[in-house]
Parts: sequence; structure tokens; C-alpha cells
Amino acid sequence: MSVPARVVYKRRATITALPLYYSGHLLKKLRKEKDFKKYYGELRGATLFLYKDDTQDTYTEKLDLEQLKSMELDSPYQRKAPIIFTLKLHTDEVQLKMENADTGEEWRGYILTVVKKKIPGKLQLLPGQMLLLQDVLNQERRRNPPAPHPPPPPRPPFLLSASPSPPQPKDEPDSTPQLPACFFNVSRQEAERMLEANPEFGSIIFRPSTLANNYALTLRQLMPSGPVMKNYRVTSTNSGFVIELDTPVSVSSLNDVLKYFLERTEYRLHPYMASQPYDTRIDVSPAPKSVNITSPTPKTIPKAQVAPMPRSESKAEHLPPSEDPVEGEYVIPDDQCHNLKLVERRASRSH
Repeated sequence: MSVPARVVYKRRATITALPLYYSGHLLKKLRKEKDFKKYYGELRGATLFLYKDDTQDTYTEKLDLEQLKSMELDSPYQRKAPIIFTLKLHTDEVQLKMENADTGEEWRGYILTVVKKKIPGKLQLLPGQMLLLQDVLNQERRRNPPAPHPPPPPRPPFLLSASPSPPQPKDEPDSTPQLPACFFNVSRQEAERMLEANPEFGSIIFRPSTLANNYALTLRQLMPSGPVMKNYRVTSTNSGFVIELDTPVSVSSLNDVLKYFLERTEYRLHPYMASQPYDTRIDVSPAPKSVNITSPTPKTIPKAQVAPMPRSESKAEHLPPSEDPVEGEYVIPDDQCHNLKLVERRASRSH
């Protein structure tokens, strides 16, 4: 005996307190699986509960749609033909198949509304179905209000140091504006490749426009569905520059253009700055060479000279010329030699 639908609904409501927004039959499989499996799905809040059929009160599995990055249509839209959607989550890719395009369009509208907190555009639904979607959106906003934006971080140093250029004399106008540090002379395709390849370097690149004397700004912005590339035109005028938006914005310098985009995105974007290389090794310095403390040419120290003893002239006249002593003989002092000669003379006189 089958359980009444009202009883089943009450039992499911005891499992989770999430409000029921939409339900119906569908088929589901993972991208790597071959065959679809039949389920009965209930969209409660931002979670898709899957049951084996509509009589089961306990779900088989569930999908957390808060992790949804994108929802893509895999087959061409044909009103009476089955339709397949691919849900790209952070962890896996899931395919959902509906029996016809009308049912698939309803599932798509409800899923994207509860995930993005807004009704997607260009839905092929009737006015009554759109009113039901609006009620679901109001309930989901009350149940899960959007988190308040955090206060913007302190102004980056490069903006504090960037001051407007001083006014030029009227007779010498400056035709070259001051370019921001994130200006690169690249094309749109090159700028997008730079931002895609090195997101850690920044997300804003200034570049020249295809129009003479104009500029463009390329940015890479992270959205719930994934990173998105955007390009904006900046027109040069006699009084400054104009950012070509739905409502054009006039500023006085290119640095003010950059400042405007940073403030509008609450400083979640940063100018593109190529990183400078850093050394990653510390080499040991070689030991100093031995120092020779001896001088290569020894200094010659002058020898001390002793002055000769002065002698009287009378003594010098009676003394014979000095002869160099023979090696091995004793040298008799001059005074003793003189006395010896006096003794010899006296002895001869006495004889």
C-alpha cells in the first residue's frame, strides 16, 4: 500500500527545515557515468534532494547548489524534446535530464534563482510561473540574506603616492599623460592572456586603444560562475578622460581612472604588476687568502758609526805609521809602546 503524498511530505519536512520551492521527476548522472538514473527531485533552499521515487521519505543523495559554478545547456532547445543541463560544481560535474524543454526551463529558473539570488533573464516561462519565481526569490532573500560587504581595505600605497601631475604652463602643454604603473603596450588579446596566465600578479591592465590618443582597460573579475574578462574604453578629452560606461564618468587623469575602478570594485581588484625575480640560494663566501706579513725586500738598517778618538799633534808626529796586525799576534796599545821606547833609550845611554 502506497503512503499518501501528504504523509511523505511531512516526513521529509522532519529531515530538513529548508523550504520546498520546486519538485518533479528528473534523470541524473555524473559526467563520467554512461547511463542516467531516475529520481524524484526536491529543491529545498539551495539544496537538491534526490529520492528514488515520489513515495520515498528518505533521500538517496543531495546536491549542494551553493557550490554551483555554472549551468549549461548541452542540447539544442526543442520544445517537445528531452533537455540536458550540466551543473559544474566545485567538486564534480553533474548532468540533469528532463523529459521536455518546458520542464527543464522551470528547473533552470528555480535553480539559478535560489543560487544567484536573482531571477535569470530571458526565461521562456509564462507570467504566472514568473510570479511564482518572484515569491521564491523573496523567501530565499528573507531566509538567507546576502552577507554585508566587508569594509574596504586601507588605500594601497601606490594610490597614496600617486598625486596628480602639476599643471603645465599654457604655452607648453603636456601632450603625454602620466601613465599608471600597470600600463602595458599590448593588445586586448595579449592583455587577456597576461591576466589569465598570471592572476597572482593582478587583475587590471591599462593599454592603448585601437583609436588614436585613447586608452582601454582590461580586467579579470571573479564571479560566482567563474573568472570573467571585461574591457572598457577610456576616451581622452581636452579636460581629462571619460570612462565609457552606461553613464559616462569624467575624471582628470588616468590614475583617477584606476582609482575609480578600484573603489567601484571595493578594492577586490589590483593593478597588474609583474613580479621581480628574487634569489633563492645563499652561497658561502670563500675563505680569505693568507697574507704575507714579511716584506719582499728587507729594509737596510744603517750601522752606527763611532767617531775616532782625537789625538794630539805632537804624539802623532813621533809615532810611526800604524801597521795592520798580523793575524794571531797581540796588539800593543799605543801608550805602552811609547813607554817601551823610552826605556830602551835610557838603557842605551847608560851603556
